[in-house]
Amino acid sequence: IINETLDEINKQIKNLPRMDIALKALENSYAIKVETVERAIEISNTYAPEHLILAVASPEKYETMIKNAGSVFMGNYTPESAGDYASGTNHTLPTSGFARSWGGVNLLSFTKTITYQSITPEGIQELGNCIVEIANAERLTAHANAVKLRMEKLSNQS
Repeated sequence: IINETLDEINKQIKNLPRMDIALKALENSYAIKVETVERAIEISNTYAPEHLILAVASPEKYETMIKNAGSVFMGNYTPESAGDYASGTNHTLPTSGFARSWGGVNLLSFTKTITYQSITPEGIQELGNCIVEIANAERLTAHANAVKLRMEKLSNQS
């Protein structure tokens, strides 16, 4: 299948008006033979591709194995160009392995989020010792003291 794929690439590339650019891009491409789809997915997860095409029968059975990819194209009739122009997913995807820690641009990319916390007197007494221990382990004494002082104040009120 590797030789058939490479032959098809060579055949199709000759008809591209920007053949020189495509050939330059292919200089960084590799064909890797593996024994199983599972092994291919392991390699893909390490590489963290911008685009991953699961051109296999029943691609959905491998869906949960995908951990690192910008966008996944499921099956033989879902080419990358569908994602780029028509199927509704985003075309702005993480490159250079950044899919290990980031997904494609989406609405949340343009949304500012704020987190809120509210701890009751009982809650700080339950969490306090753990917070102090972790803060001390990080040598953040002022963080530990911020909790200790509150806990001492509560103890003195009892």
